[in-house]
Amino acid sequence: MSFKVAIVGATGNVGREMLNILEERGFPVSEVVALASRRSQGTEVSFGDRTLKVRALDQFDFSDTDICIMSAGGNVSKEWSPKIGKQGCVVIDNSSAFRYDQDVPLIVPEVNPDAISLFTRKNIIANPNCSTAQLVVALKPLHDLATIKRVVVATYQSVSGAGKEGMDELFTQTRAVFVADQVDVKKFTKRIAFNVIPHIDVFLDDGFTKEEWKMVAETKKMLDPKIKLTATCVRVPVFIGHSEAVNIEFEKPITADEAREILREAPGCQVLDKREDGGYITPLDSAGEDATFISRIREDSTVDNGLSMWIVSDNLRKGAALNAVQIAELLIERGLIQPKKKAA
Repeated sequence: MSFKVAIVGATGNVGREMLNILEERGFPVSEVVALASRRSQGTEVSFGDRTLKVRALDQFDFSDTDICIMSAGGNVSKEWSPKIGKQGCVVIDNSSAFRYDQDVPLIVPEVNPDAISLFTRKNIIANPNCSTAQLVVALKPLHDLATIKRVVVATYQSVSGAGKEGMDELFTQTRAVFVADQVDVKKFTKRIAFNVIPHIDVFLDDGFTKEEWKMVAETKKMLDPKIKLTATCVRVPVFIGHSEAVNIEFEKPITADEAREILREAPGCQVLDKREDGGYITPLDSAGEDATFISRIREDSTVDNGLSMWIVSDNLRKGAALNAVQIAELLIERGLIQPKKKAA
């Protein structure tokens, strides 16, 4: 079987990565359509050794399309995902528009694959926030073993999480610093070059940011509503790769060695944890990789049954594009969709 797949937002960082990953993983496509706004119509994007011309979203008929992977922002998704779903095309949405809708499954295939069957309510499946995706991949096997009570996480999020504009701003500011030019601040609230910014997304009334709230709400929805989680989300001058310093309190005893053993066997996880110089993962090491990497696993003696660890992943891949493609693969593996067009 092969499927007609549309990528909405195909000219963006994540959209281009989605096209790369579809090709890399040999996804069974009969046709791939690249879509974006009218201003991007005619732009060329790559799909393997082929070149696709971008078509306008508002002029496209989805009636014979099987899967639409949406990466064009929350406002576009709110307008278009329900319309596309009603045409019988399954939407996998990378924005936050439907993550907290009880009729829309929020899926990380390594964590809660069984929840995917709920997609038929609206024909929409939500992809989680990039920082949450890598966190729950690592938390899931540990939760199954010893039951997590509380998580404290500080994120170190790369500028690619803010899109091409974020990456451009880090580049131009860094260059300006070196040649003693004026440093302009446009995308971020403060200078990002040679700095860190403890502010991602808008502030809420309780003093947390929406990015921090997302991590709480999404972890509870996908993993366990009983888990208590608090987050501090920080933007750092790194181009690709989100890092997280994570402290976990469990109900049952668990040692660092037990955690390493279970994580080494867990799907999507890779442990790189040597107590020596360089015996840990950095965001630079994770760029272009599919795995969620775990390092610095150690016992925390300040609480009962506590562990601390360092979690790193390529946010454009597992945090976004790869997870979306894995969701599409899960639909096919479980026989939940059939191609509208039969092969000749």
